[in-house]
Amino acid sequence: MEKSEVYSQELAKLQAIFADVDPSKAQLVEGLLEDAAFLKAENTVLKKALEATGMVKIHPTNPDLQKPVEAARQYLKNVNSYSVIIKTLNSILNKNIMDEDDDDLEDFE
Repeated sequence: MEKSEVYSQELAKLQAIFADVDPSKAQLVEGLLEDAAFLKAENTVLKKALEATGMVKIHPTNPDLQKPVEAARQYLKNVNSYSVIIKTLNSILNKNIMDEDDDDLEDFE
């Protein structure tokens, strides 16, 4: 799957998850959704490259000499950034769900 395809699918998935969120909150997280989709797409490309090269280069004659591959470093940075974005988005979603639950409780009273 190409990077642009991965981006489109991830963005569509995230937008569907946030479809029922308050419009002002949805507008607030719009950039985070795009960033998360971008990082997912970038990591798909990096992951394919790392499958071929591995994450560490090992010296052919001296296995004790090892060198991390730059793509591996970037992959890990992207994973960490993606994780923070998803955690932030999840907290916004949970807050939205809690707000809806509060509304139901008021109807009961």
